[in-house]
Amino acid sequence: MSKSSIVNVFNFIKNMNYLSNDKLVIIGAAGMIGSNMAQTAIMKGLTPNICLYDPYGPGLEGVAEELKQCGFEGLNLTYTTDIAEALKDAKYIVNSGGAARKAGMTREDLLKGNAEIAEEFGKNVKKYCPDVKHIVVIFNPADITGLITLLYSGLKPSQVSTLAALDSTRLRNELSKQLNVEPDNIVNCRTYGGHGEQMAVFASTAKVNGKPLVDFIGTEPLTKEAWEDLKQRVIQGGKRIIELRGRSSFQSPAYLSIEMIEAAMGGPMFRWPVGTYVNNDRFSHIMMAMETTIDKNGVTVQPMSGTPEEEKELDQSYKHLCALRDEVIELGIMPPIAEWSKINPNL
Repeated sequence: MSKSSIVNVFNFIKNMNYLSNDKLVIIGAAGMIGSNMAQTAIMKGLTPNICLYDPYGPGLEGVAEELKQCGFEGLNLTYTTDIAEALKDAKYIVNSGGAARKAGMTREDLLKGNAEIAEEFGKNVKKYCPDVKHIVVIFNPADITGLITLLYSGLKPSQVSTLAALDSTRLRNELSKQLNVEPDNIVNCRTYGGHGEQMAVFASTAKVNGKPLVDFIGTEPLTKEAWEDLKQRVIQGGKRIIELRGRSSFQSPAYLSIEMIEAAMGGPMFRWPVGTYVNNDRFSHIMMAMETTIDKNGVTVQPMSGTPEEEKELDQSYKHLCALRDEVIELGIMPPIAEWSKINPNL
């Protein structure tokens, strides 16, 4: 056997532990979220073929150098400031490449600038990697940037998802502290609708030590007032991280988004809600958090229901998202809904 053949066999053996051999692109890799996503993807063994993209060259090179200095084996890590090079042959993409939320800002305050970034990204996907299998969009307001990405990429709704799980994990965390219960003993925590100030926080889905959460509400230590306060802490969870750390969240969104793309690559099923395109008798032409599953076929919406009060909150969240969507249409970043199918026949 030749030396080159031995090397190829050796590399094949090392790569057998990876979930896939497909190219994964991390956009916004010079930032804190992006760099954490890259390291998490490598440590999870998703694929040996990871490309880092960011327009900020020095920071991007710094991230790549640090990751290479970790000494990972069997890894083909590349980086580039050229979006065409980054997206060429890409099969999976996680995009954190928008402007970050700062102190005093809501997710919605980022709307115009990040909507324009999402438009350019979607068009670049259609141009450079139309055969991509799945995209996770996490830059805020994620429901809108994901919707814009879907429209201009030409992909199917099942192929684009947005990060919404962070609200549900924050609910679990707050319940754990409030009730002094281990987080693993609190299951099926759910928030639906928008990933923003108008999210719908559900109690009826969750169980604590096997008992319905609703049975705890109105008792010590979860009085009705305490529950309402807890819901606000969930809704303002991102703001609290900024207050504590002086910058927006990066570890939790990085980890959860990589778990999402891992599921799309054929890994374990993602266990939290994600943002997905919805167009049915109740919700029209919107991206929002629903009960979902992600697998190699992409995102599938699952049945869900809540109490009348919860359903009312979900309707209010939907209306808020529609207002943001319509604002983007008025800005000229998206055309009127009636024209969407001309850009993306899948919508």
